[in-house]
Amino acid sequence: MEKKIILLEDDPGVREVIELILDLEGYKVISFDTVEKFMAKKPEHEPDLFILDVMLPDGNGTEVCKELKVKGNEVPVLMMSAHARSEEITKLGVADAFIEKPFDINHLLSKVASLIAR
Repeated sequence: MEKKIILLEDDPGVREVIELILDLEGYKVISFDTVEKFMAKKPEHEPDLFILDVMLPDGNGTEVCKELKVKGNEVPVLMMSAHARSEEITKLGVADAFIEKPFDINHLLSKVASLIAR
């Protein structure tokens, strides 16, 4: 069965690149550009991975991540940011992994594969 990834990324260029890369690897990607749209989602079933940007126009990806984890969601979360650093995100203890932007495509694919394989 195809693995499903939900992506929350406000930058259209970055979102399109991630969607294309993951699609070429055989993942089904459902993307959102705002926290409001993401929170209103009604998925048929849970994804295998969430990828969340930290800085968004209407909120913060770390807060979204905290909310997912508080609800008991066990789906892994990969955080991404051009502004936050790994140490900052790790200190919050909410995300399962973090990638700094700009990112290496192979590094992204490696992180995605390892998180989905858990």
